[in-house]
Amino acid sequence: MKEFPSNGLQDYEAFIAIVDAGNLTRAAARLRRSLQSISRSLTALEAQLGVVLIRRTTRTAQPTEAGLALHRRVSAALREVALAEAELSDASETLRGTLRIAGSAFFVSRYIVPAIRDFSLQHPGVKFDLRISEEFTEPVRTGVDLMIRVGRLPPSRMPSRRIALLRRVAIASPSYLAQRGRPETPADLERHACIIRTSAQDARAWTFRDCDGKAHRVPIDGVFEADNAHVTMHAVLAGMGIAVIPFYHVHEAIESGRAEVVLDDFTLAPIVAHAVWPSGSRTPSRVRRFVDLLVRRLMKEVVI
Repeated sequence: MKEFPSNGLQDYEAFIAIVDAGNLTRAAARLRRSLQSISRSLTALEAQLGVVLIRRTTRTAQPTEAGLALHRRVSAALREVALAEAELSDASETLRGTLRIAGSAFFVSRYIVPAIRDFSLQHPGVKFDLRISEEFTEPVRTGVDLMIRVGRLPPSRMPSRRIALLRRVAIASPSYLAQRGRPETPADLERHACIIRTSAQDARAWTFRDCDGKAHRVPIDGVFEADNAHVTMHAVLAGMGIAVIPFYHVHEAIESGRAEVVLDDFTLAPIVAHAVWPSGSRTPSRVRRFVDLLVRRLMKEVVI
């Protein structure tokens, strides 16, 4: 029988990260190790097992059949190790470990960072690793414990929890309204320049509801579109048209007078923010408790 190396666990962790990330560079960044260290771990593991696990090129790392088989078994084992550590932490009533969170820059900086501050005061043994990501990616594929998703969730078996309802408003700049006039009803938007946020679920047709709950669906057209709310907001401030944007993005511009809410007698459906985490037999207590904190804070602070 071959002797198990003293750094065997690190070598297996490196191997799992390489397969999940697709190359050695991303695996090194995920584990916060040097590229040379990751490469040495893979070489040592292949030498120890006597098989080629990864076919390397300059840009990619593709697992062999042996590598895929090993990944299936070892990834499950490492998850069990992490859960065992979490159970010991729970039993001691002291939360420990690193909580890796991914989400969009604006929402994370405005709402998640203050929540982390409060959580850290209660649980100083937990470290945080924030990763800015505008796109939704399954947490298990990116090595994070928690994904904060603003907007519609794609179909998935992963557990999730609603943490906030985000109010949306239609806004325009004072210069645009002085030039083109103020819309009084949703139907008036057909005569206005509208800025399309292509990443929104209702990008090309906005639905407003009046005080009686009646829906007014308006097809949207314009000469400017973008896939980012921050860029869309700046197009509004430049006087390029009317846009529908989450209120938390634009409230400072509204308070300073650089933008104005239009059609404020009508409402738009809110955007839902979710916390999403990997499925498994047991969720680490630090994840569950942090999500609980987000719900307590944000469902009170960020509502329509």
